[in-house]
Amino acid sequence: MATPTEHTHHIKIRSTQLEMPSHAGTGRVTEDYDRKLREAHEELQRIQQEQEELERKKRELEELTSRKRAFVSQQVELTEKLTTALTLIDRELFEMRNESEDLEQCRSCFAAHLDKIQKFTPENWTRENLPEKLERATMTIDLAADEYEQAVAHFESSRSGGILGRASKRGRARQRHSGEFMTQLRNGLAFNLPVLVLGTVALVVYLIK
Repeated sequence: MATPTEHTHHIKIRSTQLEMPSHAGTGRVTEDYDRKLREAHEELQRIQQEQEELERKKRELEELTSRKRAFVSQQVELTEKLTTALTLIDRELFEMRNESEDLEQCRSCFAAHLDKIQKFTPENWTRENLPEKLERATMTIDLAADEYEQAVAHFESSRSGGILGRASKRGRARQRHSGEFMTQLRNGLAFNLPVLVLGTVALVVYLIK
C-alpha cells in the first residue's frame, strides 16, 4: 500500500504585517489628542470668561438699579421737603411783608400824634384860651392813647408784640369791637382823623363864641 505523500505548504507572511505601529503613527495620535484637549480647554476657558462677564454685568446692573432706587427715594423725599419749605417760607415772607407795612403805617401814625402832642405848651395857655386849648389837647391825647392801645392789641400776637408790650383790657376790648385799626391806618383815616376832629372842634368853638 502506498504511503500518502505529505505536502508541506509554506505560508509566507510579510514582515510588515506583523510589525507594531511605528512611533510616527503614535506621535500623530498623541498630537491630535493634545490638540483636541487644548481646544476643549480653550473652549472651557472662553465659556468661563463669558460667564464671568455675564456675572459682572449682572452685578453692575443690580448696583445701578439699587442706586437708581435710592436716588428716586431721595428725590421724592427732598422734593417734598423743599416744596413744603418753600410754601412755609412764602407764607412767612407774606406775613412779614404785611407786618412790616403795618409797622410802617403805625410808625407814621405815632409820629404824627407825637408831633401834635409835643406842640402843646400848657404853660403858655392864658385864662381866656384855656378851655379851648385844654379841650383840643385832651381830644388829641385821648385819640392818640386810643390808637396806641389798638396798635398794641393788634401787634401783641405778632413778632412785633415785644416792641409795644402787652395791651390793656381796654385796648383789647376796643380792638375786638372795632377790628378796623389797621384798615383805617392803611387808608390814611387814622392819620387824618385827628385833623378832622380838631377842625370840627375848632368850628364848634368858633360858632359857640
